[in-house]
Amino acid sequence: MPVYVWKGKNSSGEKRKGEVEAPDMAAALLQVKRLRIADPVIKEKPKDLLENVSIFKPKVTGKDIVIFTRQLSTMIDAGLPLVQGLEILEKQQSNPTFKKALGEIRSDVESGSTLSDAMRKHPKIFDNLFNNMIEAGETGGILDTILSRLATFMEKSMALKKKIKGAMTYPVICLAISILILIVILVFVVPVFSKMFNDFGSSLPLPTQIVVNMSEFFKNNIVFILVGIFLIIFIIKKIYSTKKGELTIDRLLLRSPVVGVLLRKVAVAKFTRTLSTMLQSGVPILEALQVVAKTAGNKVIENAVFMVGDAIAEGRPIAEPLEESGVFPNMVVQMINVGESVGALDAMLEKIADFYDEEVDQAVENLTAMIEPFMMVFLGE
Repeated sequence: MPVYVWKGKNSSGEKRKGEVEAPDMAAALLQVKRLRIADPVIKEKPKDLLENVSIFKPKVTGKDIVIFTRQLSTMIDAGLPLVQGLEILEKQQSNPTFKKALGEIRSDVESGSTLSDAMRKHPKIFDNLFNNMIEAGETGGILDTILSRLATFMEKSMALKKKIKGAMTYPVICLAISILILIVILVFVVPVFSKMFNDFGSSLPLPTQIVVNMSEFFKNNIVFILVGIFLIIFIIKKIYSTKKGELTIDRLLLRSPVVGVLLRKVAVAKFTRTLSTMLQSGVPILEALQVVAKTAGNKVIENAVFMVGDAIAEGRPIAEPLEESGVFPNMVVQMINVGESVGALDAMLEKIADFYDEEVDQAVENLTAMIEPFMMVFLGE
């Protein structure tokens, strides 16, 4: 919807200016006159040349969506009409990208569209999980409850991501600094000592000679080394872009000694939390598994979840294909089996998710504790 800028004087003769959003100039003029502005001057706000260039648009963060979801839930629970709630949240939104999307969603809902259908037009902001749960909330007449549950789920998911990033940040920074120091030593420091030793004319000890040879090799072949590194990265990315390559690399990551344990626990926590939230919200299990599989983040886990969905469609219980996949720990399979047997699968999945959230915390601490001494030795050497 176009935005119009106006200026004029109020009933006290004071100069005023502002912006209004309206379908046309006449509607904008009517809105300004309601503010008791005498003889307003109105014109359409000029568009930013970079407005439609995606790289210059501010991204909608997970925090933006959580705040929006929580506030909309509160408004609907308080009895505020959906359109009015969307309008209020649109006006107070500071992120222009999100503000524009909310305006379009509000307009679609006003035109008779459901909230889930309106949100599906913005897949970069609202994913399938979000849209399916909103649809379930609209169908069951519990949209406020679903929105609140979604906000809680997203907050826990963001906390999990933050833990993983926190665990990886420290070793990556240490490794980058140590590599930089090593390059500086090999390129600038060792050659000085090498020249000094050559001037003495004496033979060097074997370890020292190895370092000198490494320095000379690095200096003489630095261009080829850098090209080789970029080439390896390019090849790995190219392989990962294929289905077979992605499956192979994801399988190797899950089987790796230290990182694999962490990745498996994260996958279990994410799978159980997402499936629990969707089942509690009234999403059918087959539909929920389709969404959970696509948000797994690992091809091996994704294939295993799809296999579970196919087995359930054939009438089998969920625990059997989970065990056959070999991806999920035996304890998880047994707890899901018990939950399914007593008709409390969603509650059991939530308990498993809470348990594995704590397991992820412990795994992150263990990983950091293991990396620290290796980094110290590497930097010391």
